[in-house]
Amino acid sequence: MTERVAALPSGIDLCFETFGDDGDPTVLLVMGVGGPMGWWDTDFCRMLADRGYRVVRYDNRDTGRSTKLEGFEVTRVDLVRAWLGLGKAPYGLDDLADDALGLLDHLGVDRAHVVGVSMGGMIGQTMAIAHPERVASLVSMSSTTGRRRVGYQHPSVLKPFLANVPLDRDAYVTRTIRGSALIGSPGFPTTEDVHRTRAEETYDRGWIRGGSLRHTLAVLTQPDRTRDLGDLTMPVAVVHGLRDPLVDKSGGRATAAAIPGAELLELAGMGHDLPAPLWRTFVDVVARTAARAGDPPRT
Repeated sequence: MTERVAALPSGIDLCFETFGDDGDPTVLLVMGVGGPMGWWDTDFCRMLADRGYRVVRYDNRDTGRSTKLEGFEVTRVDLVRAWLGLGKAPYGLDDLADDALGLLDHLGVDRAHVVGVSMGGMIGQTMAIAHPERVASLVSMSSTTGRRRVGYQHPSVLKPFLANVPLDRDAYVTRTIRGSALIGSPGFPTTEDVHRTRAEETYDRGWIRGGSLRHTLAVLTQPDRTRDLGDLTMPVAVVHGLRDPLVDKSGGRATAAAIPGAELLELAGMGHDLPAPLWRTFVDVVARTAARAGDPPRT
C-alpha cells in the first residue's frame, strides 16, 4: 500500500491509494467534508478488497496531500449567504465529481462501483447523474438529495460546527475529538483514542481550515438533484443512521425514494460516522449492490 498522486488535466493533483488486485472490479471510496482518505479506515478497505474488489481511496481536493486551493478564502459570512441562497462557491459538487472521474481516467477504469459518505454521497450522486456510464453501482451513505427540506442538521450541532476552527495542532485535535463525539454513533461508540489518532493523522497529512470551509460552501450551494436521481438505472443502495444529527434521516429516505429500485438500509444507533462494528454491514451492502450490477463478491 503506497500513496500515489494522479496529476489531472484540470491542474488538480489527487493523492490516492489502492487495495486488492488491479484486475478486480473497482470500488471508489469518496469521503465527506474535510475528510482525507484515511477516514476510510485501512482495515475497512482491506475487508472490501478481500471480497474481490480493487479498492481506491483518495484525498479530495483541499484535503490531505491533494491540491489545496488556498487562494480562495471563505468566511462565515460567505457560509451564511450561501445558506440563504446567495453568493457563489470557488467550486461545486460537479467539480469534485469531475475530480473523481479524472482519477478513474488516470487509473484506466471505465466503470466503478462508487461509495460515498456525506458530501461523498452527494459527489457520487452527481457522478451517476452526469456520467451514468461510468458508475456501475452507487452506495450513498449518510447523505441527501440537495433539497433543503430534507437532510437538515439538528440544532445541537450548528453552533459547534460554525465556530472558528483553531489552527494549532493540539487545539484542532481537541476540538475534533469533541465534534466526533457529538455526531458519532451512540449505539456504536468509538473510543477517544481512535478519535485522537485520526485527528492527529488528519492534521499531519495537510489539514487546512480553508479546505473544510470550501467543501462546506460547495455543499451549501448544491442543486436539488431529486428529479435527476429519478433517471438513474444502475443499482443503488442508500445507507443512513437513524441517530444522525448532521444529515437527518429524511435525507436518506428522500434519496432512496427518488431513485427507482434503490435499497434503503436504515441503521438504529448509527450517527454520522463509520463505526467499526458496522464495517461488515457496509461491506455487505457494497458487495450485494455490486452483485446487482454483475460483479458478485468473491466467495
